[in-house]
Amino acid sequence: MNSSSTRYRRRWGPVEANLKARVGTALVAIPLLILLVGWGSPWFFAAVFFIVTIAALREYFMMVFPGRRLERLFGVVFGVVLSLPLFFPGTPGVGFALSIGVVLCFSLYVFTEGQLKVKLIRLVWTLVGALYLGYLLPHWVVLFRMPNGRRWVCFVLLVVMMGDTTAYFIGKRFGSKKLAPKISPGKTVEGAWAYLGGGAVAGFLGAAFLVRELTWPEALFLSVTLSVLGQLGDLFESWIKRLSAVKDSGAWFPGHGGLLDRLDSLIFPAVFASLYLKVFHP
Repeated sequence: MNSSSTRYRRRWGPVEANLKARVGTALVAIPLLILLVGWGSPWFFAAVFFIVTIAALREYFMMVFPGRRLERLFGVVFGVVLSLPLFFPGTPGVGFALSIGVVLCFSLYVFTEGQLKVKLIRLVWTLVGALYLGYLLPHWVVLFRMPNGRRWVCFVLLVVMMGDTTAYFIGKRFGSKKLAPKISPGKTVEGAWAYLGGGAVAGFLGAAFLVRELTWPEALFLSVTLSVLGQLGDLFESWIKRLSAVKDSGAWFPGHGGLLDRLDSLIFPAVFASLYLKVFHP
């Protein structure tokens, strides 16, 4: 066997194995996602995302607080409390519960053991996780409940998923210049541009079928913006993993990693889309 064949196998062997795992996971996950978004009732959609939020919070705090059960438990509970106004809008006493939760969070870390600086860092990790997953992630439920919410959820998913898929293949094949090597060494500038291109094309074409109220410049603007936010969300979660010294947030999905590894690029776009609709398409 010549040297070029050996280099090819070394480079593409792991990629092909990872691709098979990704395809296998997608064949199961995508039909379930279509059923949930297309035919799931609002209460069922919210219930599924409530469970997903709890699982994501648990995965995050398992990652950032290894071996610290009490702080992991408190972080999950605090994140769930922050999510309640989004899952149950208008619930009596939610504002009071949020205020008490924040005060308790601050107070707890005053009396926990450890050096003062270390305690402050743990407090920051707790606030970041609770806001990131407890407050931002449930915006998918907010988006789903809006007028034509199902179509908007499909539109955002289409842009992000097609952008991510395009970036994966182009980045693996042609990527050479690192995008953010200190955060995510595997991401390339070529992959980032492919993400923008794939997301923009998918959104521009998909808008004609899913969200016809958009003009073509608006559809293009939204597609590009969502593609950028999807990549920023991916990098943000990679930043957390890098600081936690882990490769994957978990092992839920073969070829994809943990739950957060699948949700990372979806969180920021959902927040932007729901706010955009409230302002420009109430």
